[in-house]
Parts: sequence; structure tokens; C-alpha cells
Amino acid sequence: MPEEGLSNVEVAHHLHERGAHHGPAGQHERTLQILEAILLAIVAIATAWSGYQAAKWSGRQAELYGISSRQRLHADLSGTLGGQNRLYDTTTFNAWLLAASTGNARAARIFRKRFRDEYEPAFEAWLRTHPFTNPNAPKGPVFMPQYHNAAAARSVALDAQATVTFDKGTEARNRADDYVRNTVILAVVLFLAALAQRFTLVRVRVGLLSVGVVLLIFALYTLATYPTIL
Repeated sequence: MPEEGLSNVEVAHHLHERGAHHGPAGQHERTLQILEAILLAIVAIATAWSGYQAAKWSGRQAELYGISSRQRLHADLSGTLGGQNRLYDTTTFNAWLLAASTGNARAARIFRKRFRDEYEPAFEAWLRTHPFTNPNAPKGPVFMPQYHNAAAARSVALDAQATVTFDKGTEARNRADDYVRNTVILAVVLFLAALAQRFTLVRVRVGLLSVGVVLLIFALYTLATYPTIL
């Protein structure tokens, strides 16, 4: 009889402990643990993606800046060549003009043969303005609309292209900064989730998790709106 009574008491004690464990408090604990696990999983994935995109955009920035530097270098080289061509055009024209004005037809023909091919149309157009009798004629072929310096034009085009490429690199840098900033927000969410696990008070844990969820929603929204590089 005593042993049977003791056995009944132990059974009742075990049943009480089980009921306490599976009561409302225990249910809240399990719910919070599930929510924390889900939150941590989402944060881990979002953080990895945000960090990956930040690295990709940083690489894109470096690539675009490198392309812009090369384009600027080629623009400078073309600009130098264009200046040399213009100087050559002016020099040969002055030599022709001197020979023509002094009646040295042979020397004038020699210097004219030395004109560059793209300079000829401007020279012919200048002659049609009757420059020796027309006081309103342009001062020389280089001032004619027909004058074309391919190297100088290429320099201008490359310089403009380099500016566009550099601006794209700056946009890539700003995008990388956006992803880094988003990673910081996700790190705060991770900290709040870890901090919530240190408390036993349900209200405190719920409050910290609520703040973390709000920040996570904001971070996920920004991730969805940012352009990506695969």
C-alpha cells in the first residue's frame, strides 16, 4: 500500500510537470523559438546576398574606372595627334601661301601636294571664296566648315565616352555603398535576434523581435528594388 501510494504521487508529479511544460508559457516559448529560427535563416540568406552584390558592384566600379582611364588616355593621344595635324596643315598652307604670293608656281605646287587628304576639301572650298580679292573671306582653310581633323574629332568623342563611363563607375560605387548599408541593417537584425534569446521575459523578447522584423522587412524591400549583377 505505501509503495502504491508513493507511485501515485510520483505519477501525479510527473503529470503536473508535463502540464506545466505544455501550458501557455511553454507554447509561447516554442513559438518564439520558431520565429527566431525563421528570422535568423532569412537574415543569413539576405546578408549573404547583400554582401555578394556589394562585392560585385565594387568590382564593376573598378572595371568601369579602368575603362574610363584607358579611354581618357586614348583621347589624349588622339588630341595630341590632332594638334600635330592642325599644326602641319597650318605650316604647309603658310608655305604654299608664301610661294603663291611671290609667284613661285613650282614651289606652290610642291607644297600643295603635301596637303593632307582631309585638308584638301577645306582648301578647295577656301579658294572658291576668292580669298585674294574678297576681304570677307575666311583667313584660311582651317576656318572653313569643310575642315576636318579626324584625330581631333576622335579625341573629343573618346573624352565624352570616358566621362560617361566614369559616371557609370560612380553609379556602381554608389550601388555598392547601398548594399553595404543594407548589410549593416541586416547585422543589426541579427544582433537583435541574438539579444532576444538572452531574455526570459516574453514581452522583452517579442519587443526585440518586432523591431528586428521591421528592420528586416525594410532591408528586404530595398534588396528587391536594387539592381543586381549575376
